Amino acid sequence: QVQLVESGGGLVQAGGSLRLSCAASGRTVITVMGWYRQAPGKQRELVATITSGSSTNYADSVKGRFTISRDNARNTVYLQMNSLKVDDTAVYYCNVQTRASYYWGQGTQVTVSS
Repeated sequence: QVQLVESGGGLVQAGGSLRLSCAASGRTVITVMGWYRQAPGKQRELVATITSGSSTNYADSVKGRFTISRDNARNTVYLQMNSLKVDDTAVYYCNVQTRASYYWGQGTQVTVSS
């Protein structure tokens, strides 16, 4: 079993920055870590993922603005979000995958005002 604790969401003006963190606990090997988001009335969508070997994948809408990273020793994944837009407003969810399953965080609200 894996428990996830997210932090770092909040309210920011357009053009600003936020950094999300997600710490995973549990005696298991984590392979892929990532962030997804869900805006009101929309489906949950991929934001970015990172493998244990630090290969990354980004949604086109965030490329060049967001950076995902991880600390394998701490089983923590980060999402640095720069040049935020109103359209980035959503609940952001951490996701981690093990060899047997996957887990979701509780979600953290990111609100970008114009």
